[in-house]
Amino acid sequence: MNIPRLLVLITIIMAAAASRLLPHPPNVAPIGAMALFGGASFGDRRLAFVVPLAAMILSDLVIGFHRTLPFVYGAFALIVLIGFWLRRHRTTLGVVGAMLAGSIVFFLLANFGVWVLGSFYPRTLEGLLAAYVAAIPFFRNTVVGDLFYATVLFGGQALLERSYGVLREHQRTIPGQP
Repeated sequence: MNIPRLLVLITIIMAAAASRLLPHPPNVAPIGAMALFGGASFGDRRLAFVVPLAAMILSDLVIGFHRTLPFVYGAFALIVLIGFWLRRHRTTLGVVGAMLAGSIVFFLLANFGVWVLGSFYPRTLEGLLAAYVAAIPFFRNTVVGDLFYATVLFGGQALLERSYGVLREHQRTIPGQP
């Protein structure tokens, strides 16, 4: 296990979670990017779930819990799984595609939770569609936030790995080179 890499990944995710505590437009948050980054970056699949989820729980302790959290955390877990796919397809296009897929997963599950547990919409197909339609402006913000934070997380990791070889997941030792 590469301890320096592990510590840097944990620090990056905790810093992203802490940014949830700063003022921000609705749904412009690091949630999806943290899950995707965790799935794509941790070699240990358990840590890929545990570290970002622990960061979420810690920030939710400050922000507050709400009834739809099971749906939010469920979306979070599915986005970690998308991150597992991204490990083998880590290109700019792959990150953008995975992030958009994660934004859609979050939109569908979180708003399904609002419909199921809330009292705003009737428990009919029309009510579910109304819940999704009402959430479209928030979806735009989710995509903007996810893409911003994915750029910061993945880009920051790439810069750190380029500057500090010890942080690379798979270090190659070449005879005669430091």
